[in-house]
Amino acid sequence: MKVSSKRLKLARNLVLKKNYEISEAVEILKQTATAKFVESAEAHFCLNIDTKYNDQQLRTTITLPKGTGKTIKIAVLVSENTDQNFLLKQGADIVGSNDLIEEIVKSNLNFDLLLTTPDMMPHLTKLGKILGPKGLMPSTKSGTISTDISAALNEFKTGKVECRADKTGVVHLLFGKVDFLTSDLIENFLAIYDAIKQNRPSGVKGKYIKTVTICTTMGPAININISTLP
Repeated sequence: MKVSSKRLKLARNLVLKKNYEISEAVEILKQTATAKFVESAEAHFCLNIDTKYNDQQLRTTITLPKGTGKTIKIAVLVSENTDQNFLLKQGADIVGSNDLIEEIVKSNLNFDLLLTTPDMMPHLTKLGKILGPKGLMPSTKSGTISTDISAALNEFKTGKVECRADKTGVVHLLFGKVDFLTSDLIENFLAIYDAIKQNRPSGVKGKYIKTVTICTTMGPAININISTLP
């Protein structure tokens, strides 16, 4: 049987109510961050959707107004005649063409996000089995296929994230670091909440958002009172 650490037990003791308004929840969230590193703030939205149906899928992008607080490594796949040095100066960590494809074939996925242009997608089709399971396959809905790579780079570097429900209908997203100001964490959280509401799938019947919880990387779940959200 798994035994909770003393640190986690103390953190759980801070969560006294069944659910909280978001402002109070974020204050408690920061108090539960007692690990020896700067923990991330996570939001988990349980939705009333069945993702096996096309009209009940959620996939969009959100720009967090205060950024994620996380440094991501971005690879860019472009044609051979593209100025790769320019893209490196724009913030790309890896830029390549056929050489990058060869690395992906070898499962050398030394990046967190892959951007590309529409003309390069035919070259990636055969790599779906490698990129797909890792969530790295570029798509128009996720904003990772773009005719303006420089703009896409800037957006993802400054806080754009993909919002996607998993097979169980749950959205998991980081909305900052616990050393962010409380107001900044709230602003980021509400940006995610608004985007999820606005992108309600057409096939959803009845209540859409079932539960919302937030937590730190190593902390206990804090339930949000959905009725108090704007």
